[in-house]
Order: sequence, then structure tokens, then C-alpha cells
Amino acid sequence: MNELIGRVFSFESHVFPTQSELYGRLASDGQSPKALMISCADSRIVPEHIMQADPGDLFVCRNAGNIVPPHASQLGGVTATVEYAVMVLGVRDIIVCGHSDCGAMKALATDADLGSMPNVAAWLRHSHAAQKVCRENYPADLSPAEKLRNMALENVVVQLSHLRTHPSVASGIARGEIALHGWYVDIHAGQVLGMDGESGRFVPLREGEPLPVALPQARRLAGDIAPTLQAAE
Repeated sequence: MNELIGRVFSFESHVFPTQSELYGRLASDGQSPKALMISCADSRIVPEHIMQADPGDLFVCRNAGNIVPPHASQLGGVTATVEYAVMVLGVRDIIVCGHSDCGAMKALATDADLGSMPNVAAWLRHSHAAQKVCRENYPADLSPAEKLRNMALENVVVQLSHLRTHPSVASGIARGEIALHGWYVDIHAGQVLGMDGESGRFVPLREGEPLPVALPQARRLAGDIAPTLQAAE
């Protein structure tokens, strides 16, 4: 802990002076983050470090298992953070970021006994759909590492679907103003995978190649009638 406190002093004496103009602008003009990232609370995953982000670039929400409860199922910090990011800060890109060796996903993949941690068990119920997908649709003879990886990937998919139940997000998607991204950080390889919405698979993020997007920005109104149907009427 003393080491961490020492870094606070270093921030005051070395870091802040070199970025005082940026901090001054943020203090006077307020924040306008480029994206909301919902990531795991795991200490090895630092969103700002992964994205090489400056102060003011990211609005971050971290919790065990990078979970987004479906709207109205549980009031709490994630729901409020999503609502504020979209409706007040005007965020147009939302990233759900999972990672390798996730303790929360390991508990699900191994059916761990969470009886002594009732709050953790209740929280992980929001990932039971991913658990069922893995249990019923993947080969049973996979290695523990493969099972854990699949669980983390499917969990990102499930949490993206939960995001769409939030009214502010659903409305922004319908207007074509919000894009959803699903990421997976491989800690061992130092690699980030992104979900491609067309194929439903995760592919590496590569410089110079199109960014895989789970749900691109596009107007989506069910009541919009296709021109061919209008002509037929």
C-alpha cells in the first residue's frame, strides 16, 4: 500500500505538471468521453492502459465478470452508469470487455460452490445464460482452459444482449446513434479480440483492418416498411 501511496506523490509532482493543460481543460469544459467501457474488476485488466487512453477519453464501469444486468432486474451502479453515459454524456460507443482467466467465469465454468458468497452467487445469475450455452452446445471433453475461454466469450455475448434491454441504449440503437462492441483481452498473449456481429465470432483487432463491431450504428426501426412492400400496397 505504501508503494501505491508513493505513486500518488509522483502523480502530483511529475505526471500532473506534464498534463496540466489537459486537466485544466477537463476541469473547465467538463468531460466528453469517446466510449463507455464495461469491464471486469480484475486488477490485471486496466481499460485505460489497454486502450492507451488519456484522461477524459473513457467512461469506465468495472465489476466482477463485466456483467450488465437486464434493465429493471436489479437497480444499481451498472444501470445508472449506462443511463448517465448515454443520456447525459452522449456516449455513442459501448464496449463490454471480458478477459482470459476470469475468476467470475471460472466459478461458472467449474460449477463452484458459492454458498459462502451469496452476493457473488446472485450477481453471477446474470451470466447463467452463457453458462447454459456452454454446457449444452460445446463438446464436453474440452480442456479447463478451453471451457473457461468459451465461458468468457459467451458471457460477453449475453451481456451485450442485456445492454439492449436498457431503454436509453435501445432508443439510441433505433436512431442509429449507438454501436455496441464486444471485446476479449487475452492476458497471456497481449491480444484483444472483438466480436464481429455478422459472423458472431471473435476476431483479433488488427491495425489497418476494419474494426469488428458487434452491432454497428444503423437506424433500426421495426415500423420502417421496406420500399418493395410499400410499392405492393
